[in-house]
Order: sequence, then structure tokens, then C-alpha cells
Amino acid sequence: MSQLRARFDLPLSTFRLNVDLDVPISGITAIFGPSGSGKTTLLRCLAGLERAPHGFMQFGEEVWQDESLGLCLPLHSRPIGYVFQEPRLFPHYDVRANLLYGYQRIPVNERRIVLEQVVEILGIGHLLNRRIHKLSGGEQQRVAIGRALLTSPKLLLLDEPLASLDIQRKQEVLPFIHRLHEHLHIPVVYVSHGLTEILQLAGRVILLNEGHVIGTGALNEVFTTVSFRGQLGPHRIGAILDARVISHDPPYGLTQLTFKSHSLFVPLQPVAVGQAVRVHIFSNDVSLVLGKMDVPTSILNILEATVVEIRELNQSSVDVVLDIGAPLVASITRKSLMALGLKPGQHLFAHIKAVALNEELMD
Repeated sequence: MSQLRARFDLPLSTFRLNVDLDVPISGITAIFGPSGSGKTTLLRCLAGLERAPHGFMQFGEEVWQDESLGLCLPLHSRPIGYVFQEPRLFPHYDVRANLLYGYQRIPVNERRIVLEQVVEILGIGHLLNRRIHKLSGGEQQRVAIGRALLTSPKLLLLDEPLASLDIQRKQEVLPFIHRLHEHLHIPVVYVSHGLTEILQLAGRVILLNEGHVIGTGALNEVFTTVSFRGQLGPHRIGAILDARVISHDPPYGLTQLTFKSHSLFVPLQPVAVGQAVRVHIFSNDVSLVLGKMDVPTSILNILEATVVEIRELNQSSVDVVLDIGAPLVASITRKSLMALGLKPGQHLFAHIKAVALNEELMD
């Protein structure tokens, strides 16, 4: 796993980017935040497209920028693949020629990725002889990603590559992006302000707000850190769980998942048994019960849990952080907190409605 170290202080017309990063980078790391928070500017600084006067940037053992030494490698001198919001393909080339544009500019001894690999991973073999104007938006973006990959980068930067696509086209492209690290083992830094994309793709998140990094960590760690509630939005705190499909029950419209030692039910999913899925549980959809219920209940998902932490949310509510083999947050009233007498270390049961689980396909 490579380490990314970066310090940038860059005053701009509408805000100031002031970040100090020291994070492990592997798989897909998302830079997440509202519009105007500096996500694209940070990515451009990492690529060398924006130059902070006192900037520093190191990836692994390689220093790409150190202004104290007068060093700042331009994009073409960094082993980086960069994909913009718009594909920026060459309209006078066909797909094959666009893909080979970067590949042919890499010395033979530095080529680690070949055309056949990229074509197979991105599923674009049937497009190779087509002109760009005959491709859909999703197909164009896949070609743009392929062109960046064929420069054999050590780091791939994606700047909201799905922003210009409709929902259907986004769903077509997302699985291909998810496959990149699995097959090529290239770390990806992915900029987005779309929650669905982050939930489906990212393993790690860098939270950005008003030009400052306000938090970093594994996906579930960030989405269960109650202090980030204001940045993530009031309805996003809860849990992100990586589960697996173990069975389907079509007569009742349910799919059964397994997570750690727990079983979860969600609405029937068109995915194969054994496939990995990512589940988002919202804190407002979790209720707490001190013991097992002796009477039947409509709740299908009942998980054993331990209270880790209790934090005041506002005058009437609190967030209860639970351990279910991974963090889970439940938002309850202060009155319920007092009635249950909750305290850290206490064992109880978390009740979650099946319909409240927002399943996110991983691939």
C-alpha cells in the first residue's frame, strides 16, 4: 500500500485550498465534499496542473513536488493517469487510435499495461473501430479511462468522470471502474459529490469542505463517525457494510445477506448467490431493544450489539455508536436513552427494518 503525502496552500478567487494529507492509498480512495469545496483543485494539485507556491507532494518513495527545492514535475513527467469530467477524446481518431495515443508515448521498458488488458476490463472490444461521435457518453468515458490506463500510471486520478452522464449511463460505467484495481492493482483517487458513487466504489474517503480536509478514513469508519454528521448530511450517518448474498426468497420478495456472523434481509436483488454487496444502513432506521423479544415482531433484522459511545445530537436526540462486528450508529431520543439506561459496554439488540436497507452493488 502506497502512502500519499501532500501539503498545498493555494489562495483562489472564491476560497483557499489549505490541505495537509498523509494517507495510505490503495484500491479506490474518494475525495468527497459539496460543490465548491475544492475537490477538483486538490486533484489538479496532485497532478501538477495547479502549482501551490509552497507545495509538497510525495507518492510512495517518489517526490513529485517540493517547492523548497524548486521541484515541481509537470503532469506529463508524473506517472499519473488523469481523466477529466469530459472525455476529451480525439474526434478524428477511432477508438483504437485514441487508446494507443498515450501507450505509444511510453518507453517500451516502462509499459506495464497492454491494449488487450484494457479492452477486456472495460468491455470495449466491439468499439475499437468506431469513431468517437458514434459512441454514447458512457462509452466515451470508458475509452477515456482506457487511454489513461495505457500510459501505465502508478496512480489514476478521476475527476467526477460520471458527472455528465445520466443515471443509466452511470450504472453502465461504475462496474468497470470498480474492476480497475482488482485487475490492474493501480490506486485510484476518485473525486465526486455523489453519495451513490462513493458507496459503490470507495474503500477510503477524504472529506473536504471549504478547502480543508476535515476527515479521512475507511468508508465505514467515516460514515459512522458522528462528528462528521454535519459534513455528510443528517441522513447519511449509520453504517456501510460489505455483505454477501446467501439466498433469495422470491415468494416474499427478499434476498438474504450474510455479514460477519449476522444475517440481513433486503428487498429481492437481481444478483447471484455468493456475490458481494454493499449495504447502507441509516441511523434513523435503527431502534434499540435491551433483550430478546418473547413476542413475534415484524422486524426481520435483529443484530446483537454492544454500546461503544453515546453522543448528544441536539436537545432531543443522541447518537449511539454500536459494535456489531463493525461500527453502526443509531439515532434515538434522549427520553429513550434515559428509559433504556444505556451506557458504554452494554449489550443489547439493534432492530433494522429490511426496507430501510439501501443496498449498493459492488460488482
